[in-house]
Amino acid sequence: MKKNITVTVKNLHVTYKSLKKTSIRASWKQIGHKAELFHALKGVSFEIEEGNILGIIGKNGSGKSTMLRAIAGIFSPDKGTIDLHGNTISLLSIGVGFNKKLTGKENIYLSGMLLGFTEEEIKKKEKEIIAFADIGEFINKPVKTYSSGMYSKLAFAITAILETDIMLIDEVLSVGDVKFKEKSYNKMKELISDEHRTVIIVSHSLGTIRELCNEVLWLNDGKIKQIGPPEEVIPAYEEFMRNN
Repeated sequence: MKKNITVTVKNLHVTYKSLKKTSIRASWKQIGHKAELFHALKGVSFEIEEGNILGIIGKNGSGKSTMLRAIAGIFSPDKGTIDLHGNTISLLSIGVGFNKKLTGKENIYLSGMLLGFTEEEIKKKEKEIIAFADIGEFINKPVKTYSSGMYSKLAFAITAILETDIMLIDEVLSVGDVKFKEKSYNKMKELISDEHRTVIIVSHSLGTIRELCNEVLWLNDGKIKQIGPPEEVIPAYEEFMRNN
């Protein structure tokens, strides 16, 4: 019996406008000139069934993080559509989602409300989030004072405890101290064991993708190179990387 579709991506195109690195004086001379275009995603289409854990792999610059941010609604497609079929979604990525002037505790509420939870719902989970993050007195300090490890811990705790239908995870399982890596990895395995939750993971760790995912999407130069089970896609990707 086929499961419900939770994510449908059709003919997705995302293009960035960028200026080459140059001096301030030279940049003034370029005013009025067209910015250089970078085509991050070029006509990508796929679907994910409810309960699937999709891993996205590819070399740097292949469009992996752009894909996650487009699905999360952070980037608007230049062309194509993304349909979440009414599901709630959260993006777990370092550097995304926090107001750095606010304290960690204030960001728990801000992030929770952006995910669609009420203040009352967040309050019920507040102590659990703080305990899982385990950053001590820093929970009451501005996020701008955090190390990348503390940022990662709090971001992961919020996303893991305030559970959404679809979870997007961008490399964060590799950040933090050894103890937290183990705790977050075990929590992730617990979360994705829910047959109704859909998870998309971007990672350079093929071991993580191989163990956690039941489907792998290989992006190369903004296009899908291959999609299928890990035992088929990962060896093909490894062979490609050895020869390129």
